Order: sequence, then structure tokens, then C-alpha cells
Amino acid sequence: MVQKYQSPVRVYKHPFELVMAAYERRFPTCHLIPMFVASDVVEEETSEDGSTNRVERRCALDVDAPRLLKRIAGVDYVYFIQKNTLDRKERTLHIESHNETFSNRVIISETCCYSAHPENDDWTCFEQNASLDIKSFFGFESTVEKIAMKQYASSIKKGKEIIEFYLKELEDEGITHVPRWTPPLLPVSLPKQTSLLSSSTALPKQAAVPAVSIPLATDAMDITFQDVQQDSGTLQADSLSEILPGSSEDKLDADYIKRYLGDLTPLQESCLIRLRKWLQETHKGKIPKDQHILRFLRARDFNMDKAREILCQSLTWRKQHQVDYLLETWSSPQVLQDYYTGGWHHHDRDGRPLYVLRLGQMDTKGLVRALGEESLLRHVLSINEEGLRRCEENTKVFGRPISCWTCLVDLEGLNMRHLWRPGVKALLRIIEVVEANYPETLGRLLILRAPRVFPVLWTLVSPFIDENTRKKFLIYAGNDYQGPGGLVDYIDKEIIPDFLAGECMCEVPEGGLVPKSMYRTAEELDNEGVRLWTETIYQSASVFKGAPHELLIEIIDASSVITWDFDMCKGDVVFNIFHSKRTPQPPRKDPLAPHGIASPVGNNVQLIDKSWTLGQDYSMVESSLTCREGESVQGSHITRWPGFYILQWKFHNMPACSATNLPRVDDVLATLQVSSHKCKVMFYTEVLGSEDFRLVTECL
Repeated sequence: MVQKYQSPVRVYKHPFELVMAAYERRFPTCHLIPMFVASDVVEEETSEDGSTNRVERRCALDVDAPRLLKRIAGVDYVYFIQKNTLDRKERTLHIESHNETFSNRVIISETCCYSAHPENDDWTCFEQNASLDIKSFFGFESTVEKIAMKQYASSIKKGKEIIEFYLKELEDEGITHVPRWTPPLLPVSLPKQTSLLSSSTALPKQAAVPAVSIPLATDAMDITFQDVQQDSGTLQADSLSEILPGSSEDKLDADYIKRYLGDLTPLQESCLIRLRKWLQETHKGKIPKDQHILRFLRARDFNMDKAREILCQSLTWRKQHQVDYLLETWSSPQVLQDYYTGGWHHHDRDGRPLYVLRLGQMDTKGLVRALGEESLLRHVLSINEEGLRRCEENTKVFGRPISCWTCLVDLEGLNMRHLWRPGVKALLRIIEVVEANYPETLGRLLILRAPRVFPVLWTLVSPFIDENTRKKFLIYAGNDYQGPGGLVDYIDKEIIPDFLAGECMCEVPEGGLVPKSMYRTAEELDNEGVRLWTETIYQSASVFKGAPHELLIEIIDASSVITWDFDMCKGDVVFNIFHSKRTPQPPRKDPLAPHGIASPVGNNVQLIDKSWTLGQDYSMVESSLTCREGESVQGSHITRWPGFYILQWKFHNMPACSATNLPRVDDVLATLQVSSHKCKVMFYTEVLGSEDFRLVTECL
């Protein structure tokens, strides 16, 4: 398994030349890194004008590993090759390093770059990424990997600390400025190449290396790696095969992370950066804010695969139901304004927004009968969206990261009436939606004046609440909240609501019974629910192996524009666009899908007759596009001819197996499961006529 690490952009508020002077003091050895025994210059080359310098070093490391493991490996030191390319003209230093010892079984590689800050010439940026791949170690791969990862994790921050130490040393010596490189007036004759230059510390002799290997980390090489589970020392799996490139103008700065996202370990920073880059690639720039990405990572203990899965599902949900526009489009009905006993109320001692809910005074049955589940759900979602907005505001106001809120729930008045079955059902559904799409937004839940009936409600609700969320609950019975360890430990005395014997007037409605005259029939509520929650410009479709989903668009005028926007909810598909002058058959739904299983009604349509021949009856007008699970795809096509255009989403078949391309175990299992032949697509298409298109081009 390949472990990867990528750092944010770290900034030294010193000129590039001064940072380079500090960097050179790390060699041939560094007392700040005890394991860095020595280094020798193997080869050095300087350009004629002196602008470029290339140095290759062989570095020896005395790794802190169990003696027994060293004896098994048969070596005392681990050797690395480091190649540095200093470009004084461009003000960059590129560093590449890899392990020489055990390279037949272990591959450790790292690339680093120092460069002048793009917006401030007097500052220097540093970026770093690395990978660790253990091929084999006679059954001890997991043990060796944990030892290596532990060493890497402990050395992540040392690189910057060492540079800062030598910068301070230079300052103490009176060196605060190093002039920039300038082209020489006359040709300069410099030695082209030097081999095995001597250094003040000789490399220890390397013992004969047997055909076994062990990966060992080195602070000297600045190699750090990803996917160590915090506090437990166990590794997390990461199936991302490569670090996807992002735009150079949109990189995360370490200072920005600390200011707006909080104190993250370097490994957590790497998770955030890599997931963010993956979203940039697959969602075409339409990515959530960094704080929101971080919430999903925290919800899954920074497991990349799990966080990516639930985040993609949530993004699809938000897009399908236009949740990003909820605060602008949703207006609470008057009955909610009068009888929903919840509202925002200042903030807690940590600066988190404080939401007060007087659940005991709420007529849950009356609200459900008057509004239905969908209106209540949408109202709760608007509360969560407002909470996200308030967190951003408080981050700016208090000057520190605030990513969650505190909820105060007063249960005075709670009784068996609140256990009305449809009301509990609505509550459970709301919890399910909020848990899936707003993870790690609840910082603390204060439950006050819990009555005797509360354990019954808690037994019903608690199984649907995430374990990490349940740990944030603080429950007080009677007036216990007024004593030591009570409410004043979390909320300033000045803003405790008046109904809790506090001094602050709280504008949360007092509630009461909803008049029965406002109740609606079940049929009215069903119709209202469909209109409120399923009204979306997007459609969903299932794609089966052998049964693609096709969409017909009739074009009257040439030079029209067809646009599409779709998300891959599950599985991989191939997207095609065809043109035909023939009228396709009426939309057909296969009564039996492959393997004799009925296709879902209404979400799988086939238009191209099986008797049609590609190139005669219809033609392909765009190259096929393979779309992977989790991707968001947007595009357009300018039509050349009138007629019928067919957009097709077809199941993406796995490549044929061969002796050199054997399937993984999970692929073999998938072929045995009918459900694996199903993909799901959520799409939206639009057509602009030729007049509309001309108008658009004129505006552009």
C-alpha cells in the first residue's frame, strides 16, 4: 500500500537568498537531527555563469528502530540519495531524494521546492510531497510500515524549525541580507564537475545489505507521510493512486490553515489538501469551502476514502435540492414563526453561535399536522445553513477558527404527548438528513431540565445519532444546570436566557398548542411535500449493464446549443451524444433488465432501436467521455444539423482480464452481484435556440 503526504504552502518571512544560506548550514550534518549521521557530496555541477548549481549528496541515517529489526535487516545505517538543483536566477531550489538502502523492496521518494513568494519578493515559500511504498518484508510489512510512519510523523515539523534556527543563527552573526544573483560582467570559468568531494564528517561504512529491507524515516530529508490515524497509531487506508495537480494560484497556505481552520497536524493538512485537489479535478472548480471539507474529514477520522464518499453524496444531495440557495429562497410559514420554539441567541464562551430550542414547549404534533415533515425538514436545514454562515462570521469577529455551534435544549414541559409516533418519525428523519450532510457542526449540546419521560425519548433517538456526536451531549436534570459544572461553565452569565433564571431577554417564541383549524389533511400534506422537496431541475436515472439511459432532444434550427450538467452518484459510465434524422421509437422501458431483474420504473429509458446501425441510422457527434464515480461533468455541444439528438449514459465495462491484468478480489466478487451492474446519474440538460445563441455570442 502506497502512503502519500503533501504539505500546504509554508511561508518563511525572509528573502529566498537568506533562506538558502540557512539551508546550507544543515550540511554535512545537523546537531538538531540526531539521526542524521553524515552526508557526502557525490557530485556537483555549476553553470558557467554561476546561476545554477546541482549537488548530489549521499546521506546516512541512524534510524531509531528496534535492535532486533536492525539485526534482521543486517544494517546499522540507512542511506539516501538527495539531488538539489539551485536556480539563483529564478530563485528556486528543487530537491529530489530517494532511498538507496533496501530499494529493491521499499520505495521512498520525496520532492521539495523552495521558491520566492509570488506576491512578496522578500518572502520564501516551501512545498513538499512524498510517498512510501513497501513491496514486501517477509510478512512484517505492516509492522515495518507503522515504525516508518511513526518516525515520519514525528519529524514533519522539524524542517521548518531547523531553518528558523539557522536563520536566527545568521541574525546573531550579523547576517541579515544576502544579495541576489546578478549576471557576471565577464565570463566566469568554474569547475564543471567534482566527484566525491570531502566533507567534515565522513560517511560510516555500509555493511553488506542482504535481500531484506525495512523503510526508515529521516528528519534530514524532510520526508513526511500521510494516513497515520491520530492518537491510536493505526494506519488508514487510502486508495487514491496519485496526488492530482491543482492550480498554482489556489494552494492552501499554512498560515491560512492555522487562522481559519485551526491547528491541524501535518498529516491532517495533507488529507485536506489532497481531498481538495481531488474535488477541484472532478467537480470542475465547484467545490465546497475548506471548513466544510474539513468537517467531513473529521467525521471519518481523516480516512480519505470514507470522507470522500460521504462528501460526494452530500454534494449531490445539495445540488439536487438546491440547498445552497435555501437561505435566499426559503421563507418560514407564519405557523413556524409563531409556534416553532427555537432561535439563535448570542454565542457561548468559546465564541460558537448558540441556538436555543425549547423543545418541551413545542407542539410537535400540531406542527407536523399543520406543515408536514417536508416543511419541518426544510426549516431545520435553513437553521443549519444559517449556522454555517454564523460560524464564518464569528471566525472573523473572534479572530480564531469557529466551525461548529452550541445547542441548548430546554425540556421543561416534555411529556408523553411529544412521543406521538408520526412526530418521532419526523424527528428521526431530520436527524438522519442532518447527520449525513452537516457532520461535525454540533460542538456541544446542553440538555436542561430533563424530565422522567426523557429516557424513553432518548432510547428511541440515540441509535440514530453518531457516536462522536453523542459524546458532546451534557444532560442536566431538574435545576442541576444552575450549580457548579452547569450552564455558567459554557455560557456567560450575562446571556443566560431569562426563562432559565438568567438576565438576558430571549426572543425565542414561547410556543403553545397549534390551533386545530390550521391542521391539513393527509392528502394536502402529501401534495405539499412533493411540491416542496422534489421540485428540482435535476433528474435521476439508473444505468444497467446492457441497458443505457437515453434522453431525446429535438433540434429545429441548426447552430443551437445543447448544455448538460450531471453527477455520477454511483459507478462509472460512458457518455455519448448521437444524431439521427430518423425519429427514434417512443421511450421504451425494458420490462426485464439484464439477468431477468425488472428495471426501475421511470428512470431508465432507451431510444435507439437495436436494429439501428451506427454510421447509417445514427452517428456520433462527440467523442465518448468516460465518467468516474463522484465526478461532476458539465459541457455543451453546438449542433450542426436539425434533427434528433440522443444523449446516452452507458455502463462502463471493465477491461478484459488477461494473464498480466488479473482482476482484484473485489472486482471478481462484483461480477457475481447483479447490483454491481447498476450506476446512478443525476442530470440536467438545456437547449438554447440559434437566436439565443447568437445573442449570447454578441454579448460575449
